[in-house]
Amino acid sequence: MNHTFASLIVASLALSASPHGVVSAQPVRLEAAEVEVLVNDTPQKRYLHDGRWYVEALKGREYAIRMRNPYPVRVAVALSVDGLNTIDARHTAASEGRKWVIEPFQTITISGWQVNRAEARRFEFTTEARSYGQALGQTDNLGVISAVFFKERAPVMMTREPDDRNAQSERLARTAPPAPAAAAAQAAGSNTTADATTTKLPAVEEYAATRMGQRTGHAVRQVYLDLEGSPAQTVNIRYEFRPQLVRLGILPSAPLVDPLQRRERSRGFESGFSPEVPRR
Repeated sequence: MNHTFASLIVASLALSASPHGVVSAQPVRLEAAEVEVLVNDTPQKRYLHDGRWYVEALKGREYAIRMRNPYPVRVAVALSVDGLNTIDARHTAASEGRKWVIEPFQTITISGWQVNRAEARRFEFTTEARSYGQALGQTDNLGVISAVFFKERAPVMMTREPDDRNAQSERLARTAPPAPAAAAAQAAGSNTTADATTTKLPAVEEYAATRMGQRTGHAVRQVYLDLEGSPAQTVNIRYEFRPQLVRLGILPSAPLVDPLQRRERSRGFESGFSPEVPRR
């Protein structure tokens, strides 16, 4: 039997999970793993199109990724944004990448790339030219969020879910060495626009990608876990700006308005007073 042992890091700022109740070998009804994109703590609407999930990217807005473990055992999740692992920014197979670990039936929220044991840099929607992937020279997988769930090998099953699904235990698995110092230094300066000579973008259209945003506290520590060799579930989410979602047929196009007809409906006077321009 092949066992995959992973070195894990536990987020020390996370809340402790609630007691799990009676331990039993009885089967538990399982659900699909849930992955959501949050803007201002609100899930972005997902659209199913040709067997794939899409969400609208809001340019300049920070976002986070919320993941729920539907299993009665811990899972380790290889989470990538734009093809870059959210822990060390490497592009590897999911089985080889470092992973976040979620307690049974629990939910965690990852808000950015982990840059050291105490901090992360927030995810922010931007253009390809200003993306983290462009800064690292990794542009083949821009516009996709991927979460691959691996279950822990454990014989114990649980009879019910804990009452508090918001209790969190955020962890990450280490199956590859940390990113080189040169890549980390390059990542720190990824807020600037990439050199035009390395940008293969149309001059008149922008596509969505993710940049490193503000620094945020997210402390972690290391543990060990024995994982199954094959993933239990994989969730992929594509994100694009609204014009591209319209072109793909995912969102309806805005109705066309003839400017001349609009002007023909103009009038000279209406009752009332001059409104003040609202402050932004």
